[in-house]
Amino acid sequence: MKRTRAQLAAWLLIGGPILVFSLWAMVDNTRLYFVTMLNGLTLASLYFIVASGFTLVFGLMRNVNLAHGSLYLLGGYVGYVVAAHTGWWVLALAAGFAAAAVAGLLMQWLILRHMQGQDLRQTMVTIGLSIVVADILLWIFTGQVYQMEAPEWLQGPIRGLPLINAYGAFRLSLLGFGIAIGLFLWWLLARTRIGMMIRAGVDDRGMLAASGVNVNLVFALTFALGAGLAGFGGVIGAVELSMVPGEDTRLLLASLIVVIVGGMGSVPGAAIGAAILGLAETYGLAYAPTYSVVFTFVILILVLAFRPRGIMGKQA
Repeated sequence: MKRTRAQLAAWLLIGGPILVFSLWAMVDNTRLYFVTMLNGLTLASLYFIVASGFTLVFGLMRNVNLAHGSLYLLGGYVGYVVAAHTGWWVLALAAGFAAAAVAGLLMQWLILRHMQGQDLRQTMVTIGLSIVVADILLWIFTGQVYQMEAPEWLQGPIRGLPLINAYGAFRLSLLGFGIAIGLFLWWLLARTRIGMMIRAGVDDRGMLAASGVNVNLVFALTFALGAGLAGFGGVIGAVELSMVPGEDTRLLLASLIVVIVGGMGSVPGAAIGAAILGLAETYGLAYAPTYSVVFTFVILILVLAFRPRGIMGKQA
């Protein structure tokens, strides 16, 4: 009973101000409120795409990979080069995914698999790797800002939308990308034999190996998938945001927040965490730009205070 009352008080404490703000914002400027909501959800889709790979690697496999942001940057730069030379955006997506996946596979196979369970060593080594990769990319591409054009079929606005009239086609497509990747990961982890082996390997690596499964290969391929999703997000980010030194740190921080808020190892939790972070950032920039960065830390404080394992996190 006491726990129910505490939960109700927490919901009122968090939901009450949000409800009051939403009613005021809709009355003040309806179009701005809903455009900002769409901006937040599309930004959340990008965060989810990148953080879903981080969820696989960090949340599920318990590999601390703080070079995840550098893989995002690598995929974005490779995608930009491929798109510039071929003009095929879809090929750029594939190239960005493949480049980051191969880099992640090499990282896991050559280095991280020898440090299984050694979180501090993994943290220090991947920080060093992220610095090296970022400096190599800075040396090759300099500090110039690179912006990739959206494909022709996604250029321009979609008109006739209720309440907001028009919205960018590419930004709206990010919702589709996020939903598709989320459904794929859920199917992979919950409905396939590979997903069963991944979950079993996390719970009891020795028992899975004793059953004849090549655990190192399963984990390496999973790590490659997580890294590839970072590169995939990098190509999308090259259109939606830009490719410039420093974006790797921003996306790594966003991925960490998403995993902490949503819960380690939970794909639905990553989606919820990304939505909360994306909406908080965009509404903060639209209505309180001076204090927008504070909202991220307020979210972290509230989650760690009331739900330390994350919204969808399972008790260890």
